[in-house]
Amino acid sequence: MSLASSAVRAGNSDGRADWSTVERHGELLGPQETNTDVVPRTTRLAKFHVPEIVFGPGSLAELGHCTQRLGSRRPFLVTDPGLIEAGWTDEAVGHLRRVGLRPVVWSGLTPNPKDHEVQAAFERYAESGCDVIVGVGGGSVIDAAKGVAILSGNGGHILDYAGVDQVVQPIPPTVMVPSTSGTGADVSQFAIVTDTTQHIKISIVSRTLVPDISVIDPRLLTTMPEWLNAATGLDALTHAIEAFVSRAHNPLTDNHALYAVKLITGNLVRTQVQPKNVTARLAMAQAALEAGMAFTNAILGATHAMSHQVGGLLDAPHGVVNGVLLPHVIRFNAEAWPERFVALGAAAGLPTAGVPPREVAGQLADLVRALADDLGVPKSLASLGVAGDDVPVLARTTLKDACMATNPRDVGLRDVEQLFREAL
Repeated sequence: MSLASSAVRAGNSDGRADWSTVERHGELLGPQETNTDVVPRTTRLAKFHVPEIVFGPGSLAELGHCTQRLGSRRPFLVTDPGLIEAGWTDEAVGHLRRVGLRPVVWSGLTPNPKDHEVQAAFERYAESGCDVIVGVGGGSVIDAAKGVAILSGNGGHILDYAGVDQVVQPIPPTVMVPSTSGTGADVSQFAIVTDTTQHIKISIVSRTLVPDISVIDPRLLTTMPEWLNAATGLDALTHAIEAFVSRAHNPLTDNHALYAVKLITGNLVRTQVQPKNVTARLAMAQAALEAGMAFTNAILGATHAMSHQVGGLLDAPHGVVNGVLLPHVIRFNAEAWPERFVALGAAAGLPTAGVPPREVAGQLADLVRALADDLGVPKSLASLGVAGDDVPVLARTTLKDACMATNPRDVGLRDVEQLFREAL
């Protein structure tokens, strides 16, 4: 059973769990009889799956050793034109060659990786005789690299693997080097791919997709354009908030989510103003990591489910769409479980003592919107190109997204339509 499926099954419908079969009257039970007919309901089991992590300025120099340790001789390096232009691909290739490896570089990728791009990358991988797959870039690059790994081990077409636990065969080893501070793809069990026929994004969720090694060098963040810095930072904030209120949250994910909120709200704008500031960049690199470790184990919610559909329709920046939608979803979810937002508000620096939970949630939603304003993110979906006529289709496909399973409040078609219309 994967992290995703076990996480979804671990919580009750209200997001809380029942320990009645493993404890009684405040004490843990000892050995119990078991048989094949009755399985104890240990519903508060928590799995926490992350890669080996190499973190810090200059850590890209470890890429060759990391890749070699996974048995590589001919790594397949997935990147994009922007990373090549910035010089990071050349440095990565140099570190790989320094330890005797013979990398093959593929960069035929656009933002929001498309199904046909993943197919083209896999065909190049297959004909090149490569082994370990290395991704150097943002979420699009890393998701495409994961797509290559899926097809290498499982065959078929990348869209065949939409949903949870559809990747059943082992995949080649993977090493990821993120160049943005937000997607969390370098530590997650997610891959997001655009279906260019249906104009939607599909979510592929499988524990096999958690990379073997993540090399996080904050130097790579300094060449992001401002819009991408803003978008990925808001994406990380959304990861943290949605993971904390997820039905599948647990004590192992909560602390990571809360610390990510603290780091992002305190440093994201600073990275826009001072792109090479060491303190701020380190904080955002760690924030993206913390949020990534939280959401890959607790999963997400309605904001991401909705955002995936808008991104598939318009090829819009994912984090920007999150920044528009998140305040609306916070207010919606707080109607069902406002208490859960108090700790998030405190992590973001809001006064919470004596403040009603629903009011804290409302203030948190306002804070997110104010942060998006400071970063220059549009206020509405309409400004991104979404029309009222798009809402019915967007709402229907949203309900099929894997992220909806762990949203803290039950969501129906009319709810999603209303949320989209509020965000227009």
